[in-house]
Amino acid sequence: MIRKISAAFTGGAIGGFVDSFNIWAMGKSGISDLIALSMKPDFSAPWLYQRMVWGGIWMLLLLLPLWEKRVMLRGALFSLVPSAMMLFMVLPSMGQGMLGLGFGTVTPLVVVGLNMIYGMVASAWYQAAAVRGEGAT
Repeated sequence: MIRKISAAFTGGAIGGFVDSFNIWAMGKSGISDLIALSMKPDFSAPWLYQRMVWGGIWMLLLLLPLWEKRVMLRGALFSLVPSAMMLFMVLPSMGQGMLGLGFGTVTPLVVVGLNMIYGMVASAWYQAAAVRGEGAT
C-alpha cells in the first residue's frame, strides 16, 4: 500500500510540474496572448512547489479502484476534481470571477485541458510505479 500511496503522490507531483511548465510556457511563448488569456505566472520556486504538492495530494484519488484498466481515461476523469476546485473556488477567491473568466473567456478550457494532461501524466506514472511495479522487489 505504501508503494501505491507513494506512486500516486509522486505521479501527481510530476503531473503538477508538467502542468505548471505548460501554463508558464504558454505565457512566455505568446500562446496566452494569441488566445486572449491574461494568466501568465512567473516560474518561481514557491509557485511551483505549491502546485506540485497540491498536484500530489489531488492524485491520491488514483488509490480509488475505479477505471483501473483505462489509465489515460482515469487520469483525465480524476483531473476534473482539481479543475472544479480551481474554477469554482480558487480563481473566484483570487478576484477573477466564477470560472476565472477575469483571466479571459478561454480560461475554463485552458484549466480543464491542462489539468487533463496533468491527470494523464499522473495516472501513467502511477500505473508504471505502483501497478506494474507490484511484481518487483
